[in-house]
Amino acid sequence: MNALLTAEDFASARRRVAPAIHRTPLLSFRTLGRESGTRPHLKCENLQKTGSFKVRGALNAIASLGPAERARGVITVSAGNHAQAVAWAAGRAGARAVVVMPERASRTKVAAAEAYGAQVVLHGDASEAFAEAHRRTAAEDLVFLHPFDAPEVVAGHGSTGLEIAEDVPGPGVIVVPVGGGGQIAGIAGALAGAGRLAGGSRMRVFGVEPVGAPSMRRSLDEGRAARLDRTETIADGLAPPMAGELAYRYVAGHVEDVVLVSDDEILAAMRLLATRAKLVAEPSGAAAVAALMCGRVPVRAGETVVAVVTGGNVDGGMMARALREGTPWP
Repeated sequence: MNALLTAEDFASARRRVAPAIHRTPLLSFRTLGRESGTRPHLKCENLQKTGSFKVRGALNAIASLGPAERARGVITVSAGNHAQAVAWAAGRAGARAVVVMPERASRTKVAAAEAYGAQVVLHGDASEAFAEAHRRTAAEDLVFLHPFDAPEVVAGHGSTGLEIAEDVPGPGVIVVPVGGGGQIAGIAGALAGAGRLAGGSRMRVFGVEPVGAPSMRRSLDEGRAARLDRTETIADGLAPPMAGELAYRYVAGHVEDVVLVSDDEILAAMRLLATRAKLVAEPSGAAAVAALMCGRVPVRAGETVVAVVTGGNVDGGMMARALREGTPWP
């Protein structure tokens, strides 16, 4: 079992990745706070390199490899955003990258991963894609990069939390979409290491999952990292078949709660972001906004609230669906 990361682990990871990525903006979004009386902001990771937060963890993981490991090449499994991130980071390091993606993966994300230089293998559903990635790891002597449950990945994602902590000096709430849990683990772990989960500058962290893929919610209910028999949601980036073991420990120890949203609520959030904030978000990226729109997160009047918009890699058909079917709000 991996040990929890130290404050210096998170600080070192940030120093490692910061020169190569964007420090994404924290934009106010007053529309979202009209009913609750809060002061909402959007952490725009949809504007990050490769279009999502995933590059933070992938870049730190690959930068942490030794020369011999980089020479072997890396392999990962992903619904799309981590695939693009690993492809970009591996190309930057001069390493071969193989990404195994479910057969139903977004063709937009497949094409992007290939454009960044990865060899893409389409295989089965999410669980079968994991199995195929492990098979190829052994058969081709590649280095397996876990998409969300490796210490180096979690440490890289902690850089998001450290940026938010600098931009929000006082108390507040951070709402984070959750798939396997790597990002929320990094954000919560980095804030805990920086002393921001206690005291006068206390931040409260909440996770959000789709109703059709509640792996972390089930993990909290069962008291262990849970595996799902099946997932069904438009938010492909939030639908791995399991919660990460390391991620679960961070969520159980440092996260206030994990709440659920429906696909219809996610579509409404995508529509709101596009029409009022002028931001393109994929379904996974809109989940935190959906939770705030629907009152799932307990916030207080006057409180600063940060919704992490995790990615913007959405194909035209899904964006059109959100604009067509998303319920206007408020």
